[in-house]
Amino acid sequence: MFEMNAEILKRLRVKPGKKISLARDFDPDFDASLSREESEAALRESVGRLTELQDKLYAQNTYSLLVIFQAMDAAGKDGTIKHVMSGLNPQGCQVFSFKAPSQEELDHDFLWRPAKALPERGRVGIFNRSYYEEVLVVRVHPEFLERQQLPPHAKGKGVWKQRFQQINNFERHLVENGTVVLKFFLNVSKDEQKKRFLERIAEPEKHWKFSAQDVVERGHWDAYMAAYQECFRATSTDWAPWYVIPADDKAFMRVAVAGIICRALEKLKLSYPVIPSDKLHALADAKAALEAE
Repeated sequence: MFEMNAEILKRLRVKPGKKISLARDFDPDFDASLSREESEAALRESVGRLTELQDKLYAQNTYSLLVIFQAMDAAGKDGTIKHVMSGLNPQGCQVFSFKAPSQEELDHDFLWRPAKALPERGRVGIFNRSYYEEVLVVRVHPEFLERQQLPPHAKGKGVWKQRFQQINNFERHLVENGTVVLKFFLNVSKDEQKKRFLERIAEPEKHWKFSAQDVVERGHWDAYMAAYQECFRATSTDWAPWYVIPADDKAFMRVAVAGIICRALEKLKLSYPVIPSDKLHALADAKAALEAE
């Protein structure tokens, strides 16, 4: 059975402060030497393990887990969330998709709306896109920054470095207070994205997934790659790492994400709460009363 070992983790994780090239350092078509059947079996095993870990996370009610997904269009965020999280209890899991900010959200700082959506203790929170859009899309499209009602010093020279620091501080605060933060970039190649766009256009049942704006954004591919690379260098930290997941092979992509999440939760040494002795006596009394009915 496939195991998310230390060597693979090292290849997928962005080292803090390291200048990277997505094209050179991270292969979107990474070969894990797994057949589709092996990938599906490995995913089933990880989903089963994740179900057990989530149950303990919920019962212990001490930690929470925040999983962030960023990607170019058609990389497979929705499918990854659907398949990897398929075994989770909906009672302890919440998914938020961050679209263009509303006027109310623009009247607050850029970390206000994600702060409202953070998972409570015992829960798993999933961000489908996130506050990182504020240093990615907004950077590629500076006109979006101009529309934000910010004082001059908050949108002038050095704004991206400032926002990177604010994000790092925000995530460090979360981690120090019991939230595990995992960040995944689903790294699809430009050729594979084109293939998936054409499939969406060719198949009527996939038309709803396609927007002409997707092709417009594809025209900014190089600018996005540059923005992602600088973002990863500045915000992949020891406490909240970025993982660049090969996304051309959807089966392996899901296995990798599930394996990394399981490893992170296993490090918490989660367990079910221990019932105090006085409450055990109460349980025994309740059992006796029920059996006597």
